[in-house]
Amino acid sequence: MTRIALYGAAGRMGRTLVEVCRETEGAELSGAVERPGSPFAGADVGELAGTGPLGLKVSDDLPAALAASDVLIDFSHASATPDAVAACRAAGRALVVGTTGLDEATGEAIREAAREIPVVWAPNMSVGVNLCFRLLELAARALGETVDIEVIEAHHRHKVDAPSGTALAMGRIVAETLGRDLDQCAVYGRQGHTGERDRQTIGFETIRAGDIVGEHTVMFAGTGERVEITHRATSRRTFAGGAVRAALWLQGREPGLYDMQDVLGLRETS
Repeated sequence: MTRIALYGAAGRMGRTLVEVCRETEGAELSGAVERPGSPFAGADVGELAGTGPLGLKVSDDLPAALAASDVLIDFSHASATPDAVAACRAAGRALVVGTTGLDEATGEAIREAAREIPVVWAPNMSVGVNLCFRLLELAARALGETVDIEVIEAHHRHKVDAPSGTALAMGRIVAETLGRDLDQCAVYGRQGHTGERDRQTIGFETIRAGDIVGEHTVMFAGTGERVEITHRATSRRTFAGGAVRAALWLQGREPGLYDMQDVLGLRETS
């Protein structure tokens, strides 16, 4: 049995993770943590998630939750993730990072922690999205320099970072496959008289509206045909399920930095 603590347990993803942990064989929900000052502190996490009382209270004591757990799943906020990384490193506990919008300093902290603890860090925990990552490599290799490439993503109105981490990951996979530097070739939106499109660029378009869970399309547009690779999420459960799967996979792993390609065994098919 893998004992799982949740950081950001009272948020939208946290509540979904509570449900998925309860339903997943081999997973035991052992901790529910929010940042100090949270209005949800002391509430039963099962009642918050709508699953009924679990007898597990939301706490702001991360070290105590880790002491009773094997792995922490972080779906908190970009500003809170450094606390999760530091606490797991100090406690010697495995970590799954699903929070997006992280800055470079936090990324470096995750890489450093992975020298001492096993960490799964992925821009998207969905099994389907990670399959799309593989398909994007194949499409980029096959279509190469003969197409224009655009990444279109849509999320709910509450998402605070743009483009999404998944959209950036998709663009980076395509760019690296084609030998390009995404930092140099990315174009984020267009307005005014832009001139003719440069085929070496990779465009990003962002939509924020309503309650869209998450949609990503990478378009490879040539002359006479267009290939689109699309993933649409209709429930947060797809991300929660992937995160719990990653937490179970980490049990007994050596320290290192892993991603969902490792969890799903997709890297082995390269």
